Amino acid sequence: MKKILFIVLAFLFLVPACGKKQDGEKEASRELPSAVNPYNTTSVFVQVKKKLENDPNNPKLWYHLADLYDRASLYEQEIEALKKAVQLKPDMGYAYFRMGTAYNRLQKYKEAIEAFKKCIEIMPTFPVAYNNMAYAYGKLGMLKEKITALEKAVQLRPTYSTARLNLGLAYLEAGQIDKAKKQYEELTQIHEQFARELLKRINEKGGIS
Repeated sequence: MKKILFIVLAFLFLVPACGKKQDGEKEASRELPSAVNPYNTTSVFVQVKKKLENDPNNPKLWYHLADLYDRASLYEQEIEALKKAVQLKPDMGYAYFRMGTAYNRLQKYKEAIEAFKKCIEIMPTFPVAYNNMAYAYGKLGMLKEKITALEKAVQLRPTYSTARLNLGLAYLEAGQIDKAKKQYEELTQIHEQFARELLKRINEKGGIS
C-alpha cells in the first residue's frame, strides 16, 4: 500500500561522509554542506552560534539555528533550538509548526500533535498544520481525529490538493467510499495526478458507481 502523502518541510542537503576526524574532535554523523556544517569554522552555522553568544535572547537567531539543524537532518537539536525560540517568543507559530514536523520525522507523534496544536492556537487558519497533524494522528491509529484535521485543512484551503488526497484516502480507510468519491471529484479540478491516485484506490474498494 502506498504511503499517504503529507507535506513536510524537507531539505535534502546530505552528501557523502567525510574522512577521519582529528584526535579529540567530536564525531560528526555525516558530512554536511559548508553552509550548515557545524564542524566547519566558516559555516553559517558557526556564525549564528557566535551571534547567539552575544545575543542569547534573540528568538529569531534560535529559529535560524533550528533551520540550519533541519537542513542537516539534526532533528533533536532542531527541536531544542525551537524550544528556546518559543520560550523567548511564545507567539512564534511557525516555530511550533517546525517543531511538530521535526517530531514527526523522529516518529514522536504525540509530541508532534501537541506542537501542532500550539501552532494552531496561534495560527488557526494555517491549513498545513492541520494536514501534518493528521499524519501524526494516523500514525497513532486515531482515524477520527485524522479525518477531522484533514476536513479542517481543506475547509481552510479548498485547493489544497495534498490534504484532499489525504482526506480521500482517510475516508476510504474509514469505509466512507461516497465521501472519498467526493474528494476524487474535487481533485479532478485541481490535481489530475492525485485524482488518478485516489481513483485507483477507490476502485480497489469497489469502484466509482
